[in-house]
Amino acid sequence: MTSTPTGSVRLNARLLPVLIGALLLLQLITPWQGWMILAVGLGGAWLIAWLWARALGRGLVFRREMRYGWAQVGDRLEERFTLRNTSLAPALWVEVIDHTAMPDYQTGRVTGVDSRSQTQWRTQSLCTRRGVFTLGPTTLRCGDLFGIYSVTVESPSATTLMVLPPVIPLPRIEVAPGGRAGEGRPRANAPEQTVSAATVREYSPGDSLHRIHWLTTARRGSLFVRLFDNTPASHWWIMLDMDRSAHIGQGQDSTEEHAITLAASLADAGLRAGQSVGLTAFGDDADGGGLVWLPPRNGDPQRWRLLRALALLRPGRVALGELLERARPAMSQFSSVIVITPAVAFAEPARAPAWCDRLLMLQRRGVVPTVLLLDAGAYADGAHGGQVGLPRDQAARASRLLAGLGIAGQVIGRDVFDRPESKPGHEGEWEWRILPTGRVAPVRKPSNVDWRTVP
Repeated sequence: MTSTPTGSVRLNARLLPVLIGALLLLQLITPWQGWMILAVGLGGAWLIAWLWARALGRGLVFRREMRYGWAQVGDRLEERFTLRNTSLAPALWVEVIDHTAMPDYQTGRVTGVDSRSQTQWRTQSLCTRRGVFTLGPTTLRCGDLFGIYSVTVESPSATTLMVLPPVIPLPRIEVAPGGRAGEGRPRANAPEQTVSAATVREYSPGDSLHRIHWLTTARRGSLFVRLFDNTPASHWWIMLDMDRSAHIGQGQDSTEEHAITLAASLADAGLRAGQSVGLTAFGDDADGGGLVWLPPRNGDPQRWRLLRALALLRPGRVALGELLERARPAMSQFSSVIVITPAVAFAEPARAPAWCDRLLMLQRRGVVPTVLLLDAGAYADGAHGGQVGLPRDQAARASRLLAGLGIAGQVIGRDVFDRPESKPGHEGEWEWRILPTGRVAPVRKPSNVDWRTVP
C-alpha cells in the first residue's frame, strides 16, 4: 500500500501582508489609483500562491518500492520511486529528501512533475555495511510559482533492511572433530569411512571424489557425496572474539569485519555439511545485553539466526579469556569449539597467548578446540589504521605454540578476503550472454525481481 502523506504550507514572504495592509491604509489616507493597483496586484498574487501551495500540499503523493527485502554486504539494492501530482497545479520543482540511514546510500534529487501526471525513477546502490537500516521516510519540498509559500510533504513510507555479513569461499579449514564413532549425525570430511552409507549431501570443495554417489548425481544433475553411519560427529560451537582492544584496521578492511565474515562463512559451510552449528560472542550492541548465545542447531532457520546475530554484532570490552570462562559450564564433552580471534599477542616471547589457559581447561573437560588465528600483523600498518610495529609472524608463532599444547590451530591470512572469488555480493546483478542466433539471454539474474511497496 501507499502511506498517506501529510502536507504543510509555510509563508515565506512574511512582509507581504504588512505591505498590502500599508497600501490599503495609504489608499484611505491619501487616495491614489496607484496604491489600489499595487494592493490588488499583490493581493491577487498572494491568493494565487496560496491556492497553488494548498493544491500541491494535498495533491503530491510519493511511493517507493524495493526489491529483494534483505541483502548481504556487496549485494546491489534497487529501489523505484514514483512521484504523482493529482492536483491541477504543476510542481515546477520538487526536492526529494531521503532519510535513509544506510551508509553510502543517497537517493535524494530535485525533479518536477506536471499537473495530473507522475514521474518515476530508479536508484541502485551497493550494500557496504552489515546491520539493520531504515529505508525512508521521505520529505518532499516544493513551492508555488512566485516563491511566496513553501510546501513540505512528509511521506512516512519506511521499512527496515537487514544487511547480512558476506559468505565467501574459504580455504580448506581442518576442524578438529569431536564426538565418537556412531554418535549423532554424520560429520562431513571425516577420516573414517564405512561401507554403510546413511545419506547423501551436495558436493563441497575438498570432498574426496571416491565418495561421490553417482546415481544421485545423475538423477539430480549435480554432484552429491555419501555420508556414512559410523563417522564421528559432534556439534560446532563458533566462539568469536569481539574484544575491541584485540582488533586492528578500519572499516571493511579490518580484523573485526574479516572475523565476522569468517564466522558467517564457516557457519554456512558447516550447516551445508549437515553439522549442528552454534555461536557465542560478546559485544556492545548485540541482542541480550551484549551476549550472543545461539545453541547448536541445524537447518536453514539456524543459518538465518546466525547471520542475523552476526549482522548486529559490534565490538565490546569482554576479552576472549573471559568469554571462554563464561562459556565453560555450558560446553558439553566432545563438542568442537572453533575459536576465531586476532588476539595473538604474547606476554613473553616463548609463551602462548593468555587466553590459552582457559582453552586448555576446556580441553581437559573433553571439548575439542580449533583456533583460527587472523594474521593481525598483516593489518598492522598506519595506512590501514592498525598498530605500528606488530610483528607480521605473530600469528604463525602463536599457531606453533598452540600445536605444542595439542591444540589445532590455523592462520587465516588477509589475502583470503582479498581474492577476486572472495568478493561477496551477487544479489541484484544481471549477467548476459549473446547467443549464436544474436539473441541476448540472461546467464545470471536476481533471485526475486518483483517490486515490493514500502509500507
